[in-house]
Amino acid sequence: MLLVVLVLLVSFALTHGKLALSWSEIWEIVNGGGTSAKRLLLFNFRLPRIVLAILAGALLTAVIIFVFAYKKRVGIIPVRLVLTGVVVSTGISALTLLLITKIDSENYRFVTMWHAGSIWGSNWFFVLALLPWMLVLIPWLLFKHRELDILQFGGAAAISLGVNIQRERIKLIIAAVALTGAAVSVTGGIGFLGLITPHITRRLGFKKHWQLLPVAAAIGSVLLLISDTIGRLSPGSGEIPAGTVVAIIGAPYFLYLLLKESTR
Repeated sequence: MLLVVLVLLVSFALTHGKLALSWSEIWEIVNGGGTSAKRLLLFNFRLPRIVLAILAGALLTAVIIFVFAYKKRVGIIPVRLVLTGVVVSTGISALTLLLITKIDSENYRFVTMWHAGSIWGSNWFFVLALLPWMLVLIPWLLFKHRELDILQFGGAAAISLGVNIQRERIKLIIAAVALTGAAVSVTGGIGFLGLITPHITRRLGFKKHWQLLPVAAAIGSVLLLISDTIGRLSPGSGEIPAGTVVAIIGAPYFLYLLLKESTR
């Protein structure tokens, strides 16, 4: 189902835009025909943008991280997973910056706003595109709440209770990556939201994942809606991206949590 959705989205993105392209025109361009303007549109703007969106939809990145974080006879090591994720993220950010220096000023503005966490996919098409991911993966994650509860006690405890930790970790991380990638594709990068909402939820006393997941989702929705509204109502001609507002709110709180943990 997810593959079908992806194919439909790619098809729509190829043919629709400020300048529409029919499938016959795309076929003509691929075979060496078409006008220079249409070839430029397809190969220099539309296709690279689609490829970048898919790569930032995060699954390929997750595979790369898994490959480097995996150790034979041990499996996925959490510390290596985090460190590899930081390195890969830095590399992708550098590559993205290199690519956006080659595009025109209008697309450059769009990409920079997307990086800042602007909710650009603000119409019903993007809502419908995001819904299948949520309707399939969120119920599945809630169904796996017992495994999530067990995994938080550590690998040894999980193994003693009969949980295949490597297999469960891979499945759960892939689901999380897919949901994150789908959300980021229409909202841009809003990193602090995923960092602070679980901490807030746990501090409210929710420990079991059948409660923690929906409550964290609700808190995240409230924070993002507040941030987006503040950004839209900001003085001046433009609006502040929601991701920037979230970072302004979230960074002090996250630093407070780190300081509090270090003093224990």
